[in-house]
Amino acid sequence: MRHIAVFAAVAAGIAVSLPAAAQTVYKSTMPDGRVIYGPQPQPGAKKVDTMSKPPASTGASAITPGEKAAAAQSAKARAAAQSSGADVAAARDALKAAEAARAAGQEPLPGERIGTAGGASRLTDDYFERQKKLAADVETAKRRLEEAQAKTR
Repeated sequence: MRHIAVFAAVAAGIAVSLPAAAQTVYKSTMPDGRVIYGPQPQPGAKKVDTMSKPPASTGASAITPGEKAAAAQSAKARAAAQSSGADVAAARDALKAAEAARAAGQEPLPGERIGTAGGASRLTDDYFERQKKLAADVETAKRRLEEAQAKTR
């Protein structure tokens, strides 16, 4: 029963508001300069104008050239920020990969040990060159990460 009462109240409200939206509004200018708006002309008005209903508001308006330029600049800045964020992520991943390769490369590879006269073995120059290259790769990756991070600041 309560739902019916609520429905009836809503329907009555809609029914009352629809004719009001379609009514003509009069702008009456009184002899003393006051302006009165109403559903009918005011008696004794010096001038009476009918007001046309304003166009339906779509929520959109024309874009000015300044707004268009600002939007383009904002989009460009957003794209640059996303790109630099991707650059930082890629540089961070490259650094992790270089550090992992250096850690995995600590063990000598076959052929990087040679025997000594005393029966022991020692690491060859190839092993030390490979270690230098792995360390240089890590340093290069660190510099790239620092450069990418500097671009985002």
